[in-house]
Amino acid sequence: MTVVLTVPPPMPGRRTAPAGYDTDLTHLRALTTTVPREYVHRSAVTEVFLTGWRGDGTDAWTVDAQWPRAHSFYGPAHGLHDPVMMAETARQAGLLLNHVGHGVPLGHTVAWGSVRYTVAPEALKVAGTPADVEVRVRDHDAVRRGSRLSGMRQTFDAYRDGRPLGRTECTFTCLTPAVYRRLRGPYADLDHALSRVLAPGEPLRPALVGRDREADVVLSPADGTGRWQLRTDITHPVLFDHPVDHVPGMLLVEAARQAAYATVGPGRWTATAMDCSFARYAELDAPTWIRARALGPDATGRPRVAIRAEHQGNPVFTATVTCAPVS
Repeated sequence: MTVVLTVPPPMPGRRTAPAGYDTDLTHLRALTTTVPREYVHRSAVTEVFLTGWRGDGTDAWTVDAQWPRAHSFYGPAHGLHDPVMMAETARQAGLLLNHVGHGVPLGHTVAWGSVRYTVAPEALKVAGTPADVEVRVRDHDAVRRGSRLSGMRQTFDAYRDGRPLGRTECTFTCLTPAVYRRLRGPYADLDHALSRVLAPGEPLRPALVGRDREADVVLSPADGTGRWQLRTDITHPVLFDHPVDHVPGMLLVEAARQAAYATVGPGRWTATAMDCSFARYAELDAPTWIRARALGPDATGRPRVAIRAEHQGNPVFTATVTCAPVS
């Protein structure tokens, strides 16, 4: 399937355009638009990065996306697009295809089990226009309960101008509203969860974590080396695009990226690879602690950092982040 917006004929009685304006729109068979925001679980249209989709046969799809040259949170840095857009694009593409391709109702919850991406830093260079990205998606190991999709693994191969940009792989589980309520207990009551949110702590200095603004820093100082408290600012317009009853997965991904930058030390870095696993939900009414330790470099000499998030004494999230210096 492809999203197509046709151009309507001129309305009768419309005033004539000034001289020099092109009034013949018959050559425009379709216009670019974003997919419906509901399909990617976003409230703000400005946070929708997908522009279309089509099926490529059994268990194969192509999703089109556009990465902006300026964004309030996932904006370019040091002349490169934000590599974490790989994870956000895959998140949106997976949700879209669940709904339009696999019939998952909009009221169902989709929970990540893992997400990992690799990206070629040279392909992230910002050009004179937004980056048009083609994502080729394959479905693997689908699990169904009757006719309902219960879970799956998906791979997302991204291309920019026909050249490989990177790959993302995700696993997820689909939960009906009844199952989600049983799983979450009292936290399934959104008003209950939001009434108990901890106030966000003081942010680290933005330059330490690769950020320009304090509002975008998701780590607060804590005792010990390589240890921080997660900042859960539910007023953040991107990380909390809409009210949720737990710490969002993309907030943990961002915490891993910032903790990695703080660990590798001063310099200009970009996170060329991340391998993340989600063990359980982190609640908003108790602290989540982020720990980081340096690992040995990868085969190309790039530094790697192991990240662990703990909540109420339990591990909730782990990640390995690979950083590349930006010249």
